[in-house]
Amino acid sequence: MEKLFPNVKWETIFEATQETLYMTAVSVVATFILGLLLGLVLFLTSKGNLWENKFINSIVSSVVNIFRSIPFIILIILLIPFTMFIIKTMLGANAALPALIIGAAPFYARLVEIALREIDKGVIEATRAMGAKTSTIIFKVLIPESLPALVSGITVTSIALVGYTAMAGVVGAGGLGNLAYLEGFQRSQNDVTFVATITILIIVFAIQFLGDFITNKLDKR
Repeated sequence: MEKLFPNVKWETIFEATQETLYMTAVSVVATFILGLLLGLVLFLTSKGNLWENKFINSIVSSVVNIFRSIPFIILIILLIPFTMFIIKTMLGANAALPALIIGAAPFYARLVEIALREIDKGVIEATRAMGAKTSTIIFKVLIPESLPALVSGITVTSIALVGYTAMAGVVGAGGLGNLAYLEGFQRSQNDVTFVATITILIIVFAIQFLGDFITNKLDKR
């Protein structure tokens, strides 16, 4: 291994992998919660639904569209003051979390909205006709009925977040992206870049496999 990858320090690769997994895991959990809430608001306030409200729907939709449209590397720069206020630093894995979450949550919110729109409206109307509360409709109908699509959506979002962590690494957030850029690219150590890239690909394939497995288990069609 030393002959094939003379510049690779495996302890450093392991530490960078841990940082990437940490950033991805925390941001995925936060993105799922925030994106689900935003998606529910978008769906419920749309025309013909439980909380129909054109004004709120327009505001939330505009916010989602704006943050979904900003390239991630620019978003990191725009959020520097906010990140400094919350985290007190722009270096390290924690410093990447605000940008990762704010960048991914709007994207996932749209996937949630699409998943909810695919639910048979007859099921929702039947539940409403029986006098069910809004909370009951959300937790007993909307989320369970759309769960396979929600899991599939968070799988896609998780893979995107792995890519985001690599970009965040370029500006000092740590992880495999930081390693590939600083140790690999800037020092012309191609073997370091190669190993970091392969490790990222393994993480992506693992996420996709797990997401597909859970989706297939949940999908009863």
